[in-house]
Amino acid sequence: MIIIWFKFACFVFMLFTAQLYPALSEINAPVGIIQAEAVRLSTFDIDVTPPLGYDIYGKPMPKSWDMGLRAKGIVLQGAGKPIVLVAFDWIGIANACHDEFEKRVATAANTTVERVGVHCLHQHDAVRPDLKSTFVLDVLKRLETAVKNCLDETQPVTHIGYGEGQVYQVASNRRILGPDGKIKASRYTTTTDPALRAEPEGLIDPMVSVISFWNVDKPVAVLSFYASHPQSYYHLGIPNPDYPGVARFFRQLAVPDALHVHFTGAGGNITTGKYNDGSHENRLLFAERLADGMKTAWESSKKESISADNITWTTEPVALPPDPKKSRNNEYEQRYRAGKKIDLGCLAMGNIRILFMPGELFVEYQLAAKKMRPDLFVAMAAYGDGGPGYIPTAIAFTQGGYEAGETTGSRLLPDVEEILMTAISKLLK
Repeated sequence: MIIIWFKFACFVFMLFTAQLYPALSEINAPVGIIQAEAVRLSTFDIDVTPPLGYDIYGKPMPKSWDMGLRAKGIVLQGAGKPIVLVAFDWIGIANACHDEFEKRVATAANTTVERVGVHCLHQHDAVRPDLKSTFVLDVLKRLETAVKNCLDETQPVTHIGYGEGQVYQVASNRRILGPDGKIKASRYTTTTDPALRAEPEGLIDPMVSVISFWNVDKPVAVLSFYASHPQSYYHLGIPNPDYPGVARFFRQLAVPDALHVHFTGAGGNITTGKYNDGSHENRLLFAERLADGMKTAWESSKKESISADNITWTTEPVALPPDPKKSRNNEYEQRYRAGKKIDLGCLAMGNIRILFMPGELFVEYQLAAKKMRPDLFVAMAAYGDGGPGYIPTAIAFTQGGYEAGETTGSRLLPDVEEILMTAISKLLK
């Protein structure tokens, strides 16, 4: 009886001292668990397929495809204000329209616009949104609702995973140089000329990067990043997510407990042209090859514990100067002259760095970013604010070609390379 009363007295004493001196109860706690705020993640996924008759890349939409267009995203909480990432199966969102999407998402998540990344995959049988459209305004409302609602259904994030997988015979560089160092031909998504398809792949990033969020041993969300124009065939006016959307669906079926969100990397000068003669069967073929790369990346992923202490979100505002010789006095140029800048974002999680970039970025920027920090796992999402359009390298302006020609493609000055490389380096440091 004395022993029982002694144990009871000790228990009461421990409770009393824990209330008066809570630090005493934390002495033997694992480092980073008590003091660090818990990391939590929620997901959202909405249908953003337009109605029949909507203009799809210059054609009224005649019918739907088996798979519609999606807007998929995550809200990461615990490391300061929430961080929101969303990827649309749309051609692109630009300028004031992009601002509005970021603003509405930020308000819904109770965060700031600087901590929101709105990106598109750039499929071509898809939507180029206009804020005057009732359909687009409806999407904005439903997106706000989805983001707000998902905040009530968060899951703990205890670990993150990261890995790469090679994607075979999908991507190829579309800028084919002649012996004079100038572009002699462009290898577009569909290339029917056997001689152009016989040309080498050229400079690409053959790897798909996969980053996963885990609640102990349960996957919560998977992000993937691959640099190539995401088209197999298009101009039919029938909205569809093309081969990246099909690959994403395959992986969703394989890992059903996690939401799969795909981002197009720096694929401004990359297409499927070497491997694509336009046959419609190639959509499935490319989807299977990309999904195989995603599977390899998933199965080879390293998994590490994560806390709010080693998650940061950093932005770097940049002004990308338009070429006055190519002036069209369009919205982007007007915004530039008004001092409007574009925020580049970087999500750092342990050994992972994800860069969020604007426009149709050339693959050289992605490869350079990976080379800058070989000690880290670096991934990149492009096609954020689409206002700048094509973003070539400085040398590309001297080579010509569709993306950087004197009368076509990019409306920027060659200075853009130094500006972006400097900003990327700063973010990665």
